[in-house]
Amino acid sequence: MTPRVKLWLSSLIIYSLFVFWYTDFAGPLSDAEVDQFVVTLTERNTNPETTAYLETFLRNDTGRQFLMLNNLDMADNPPDIQGAEPGESADQLMGRYMEHMYPELFKRASHPVIFGQAAYSALDMVGIENATEMQEWTDGAMFRYRSRRTFMEIVVNPSIKGRHEFKLAALDKTIAYPIETSIYLGDMRLLLGLILLSLTALLDNLRLARRSGV
Repeated sequence: MTPRVKLWLSSLIIYSLFVFWYTDFAGPLSDAEVDQFVVTLTERNTNPETTAYLETFLRNDTGRQFLMLNNLDMADNPPDIQGAEPGESADQLMGRYMEHMYPELFKRASHPVIFGQAAYSALDMVGIENATEMQEWTDGAMFRYRSRRTFMEIVVNPSIKGRHEFKLAALDKTIAYPIETSIYLGDMRLLLGLILLSLTALLDNLRLARRSGV
């Protein structure tokens, strides 16, 4: 095998391994999988309405990745909560929640896409009854989930149990809903493919230049 073939093959293997890890190839959730998730939520005394709402989301699974859009209004004076120090700020409480969430996200090829503070109040609202309350947000975030299967694996994971209270205490209000993208230029499979292609081509050209004595 020539050095050039080894170079390009190595890049192809790296990319293939990443895509295999980053993509859920198992397809939509089966009825048996959904039933098991529902049983687990019920055993944890999850609100029946919440469980039924999630079940509908799972029954309509497409098997694709999705992004969770989050509007966040961080609390000015969050309450003291068990497991945290008295007087902790909303950011500190949210940090406690995320320090347990990040490992569960990352090992399942899920991760933050965007996070930032609001630059101003909502500039456009249509059909909102309580417009004053819904106009004010402090932060926004977007998270990528490999699939609805992955999402539920995180939701029912025992290590997350109890940590959600930190998030609730950190927020005055929030809205979060999933979208399946039709255009997503930030997809890591696209970005990594472009980076590997560029680096491999550069290394290949440098190798050829050295061989020709240029």
